[in-house]
Amino acid sequence: MMLCTENYPNVLAFSFLDELQKEFITTYNMMKTNTAVRPYCFIEFDNFIQRTKQRYNNPRSLSTKINLSDMQMEIKLRPPYQISMCELGSANGVTSAFAIDYKGGGKISSAHQRLEPATLSGIVAFILSLLCGALNLIRGFHAIESLLQSDGEDFNYIVAFFLGTAACLYQCYLLVYYTGWRNVKSFLTFGLICLCNMYLYELRNLWQLFFHVTVGAFVTLQIWLRQAQSKAPDYDV
Repeated sequence: MMLCTENYPNVLAFSFLDELQKEFITTYNMMKTNTAVRPYCFIEFDNFIQRTKQRYNNPRSLSTKINLSDMQMEIKLRPPYQISMCELGSANGVTSAFAIDYKGGGKISSAHQRLEPATLSGIVAFILSLLCGALNLIRGFHAIESLLQSDGEDFNYIVAFFLGTAACLYQCYLLVYYTGWRNVKSFLTFGLICLCNMYLYELRNLWQLFFHVTVGAFVTLQIWLRQAQSKAPDYDV
């Protein structure tokens, strides 16, 4: 089985596999393959795979010893079964509810989707969001202590602090992992951060409120900028 773009010619795909098969049989006899016990004992064959893959990724300049017309006729007589990306992304026969399209391909499960590499600003946003979450958590525990000491602390303040903590941590999660409706979730989470800080207006000064809201907006921007990779590496062959 091989993974290639949807518009890649079938005859070249099977020619690629046939060439690898013949080279492997020529290089390694049956005795050597049957007695192989250690992992990666045929790792040197990967050099040939990479060279062949580079050739087949440029079909216009491709030269092959295989008769492509005969193989094309064989494919017409015995058409292959093409597996879509949606089927590859399924787990235990159940496809994930969230799936996105690759350019030129089918669908792939969001659980297997990779984000673009993290930038310096993204790392800074992650650290600042953790800091805000930690500050909210500490203030929440202090509010619990005040409530237990009957100092007239409002229980809703405790809820607001812990909701702010959860929102900051969830922003960190969205910054690192891909999920369905990721941008929408990030904006809703930022809205929750703003609401919590509006409710905590009496317990925080303007600089503290400005810091928490600004960090929330900055993290939301970084989540929006760090999108999913539009194309998997080496996706042609």
